[in-house]
Amino acid sequence: MILYHGSNLVVEKPRLVPQNRALDFGKGFYTTENKVQAISFAEKVFRRRKEGKPIVSVYAFDENAAFSACTLLRFGLPDEAWLDFVSAQRNRTYQGDMYELIYGPVANDDVFLTFQLFASGALSREETLNRLKVKKLYNQLVFSSEKAIAYLQFVGTLDEKEHLYE
Repeated sequence: MILYHGSNLVVEKPRLVPQNRALDFGKGFYTTENKVQAISFAEKVFRRRKEGKPIVSVYAFDENAAFSACTLLRFGLPDEAWLDFVSAQRNRTYQGDMYELIYGPVANDDVFLTFQLFASGALSREETLNRLKVKKLYNQLVFSSEKAIAYLQFVGTLDEKEHLYE
């Protein structure tokens, strides 16, 4: 499997760093199988940090070996379990099991308002899930331990021509 990580710098050696904000799947190194999503995230990171340039690091990942050696939580769809997990992570109230790898849909900027409305009580669980079903959500794979990160092999970065023609 090929994975991408968007940032404002090249990340040859992924590592776990303290987060300054609550993320979908908690603390970890975030990747995606989708180039467009990674490019978009790299551009957001660059705009937010105002240094470096948008860079997408590319990794080879042996999912069979990693998924059998590491604890894995997998969400196939944005369902109730996913909604509860992401909401708890974003609110920093998650107290369940810890996983070394977490795979599932990204609650990206397209669904941020929906999550805010759900968190405030303005939308029910059912209304929230119905709104999420009509959105195209990309997937993410989060590495939450050094053991899991060891399965990533840096292979380079997307060049600017790939950015332009995606």
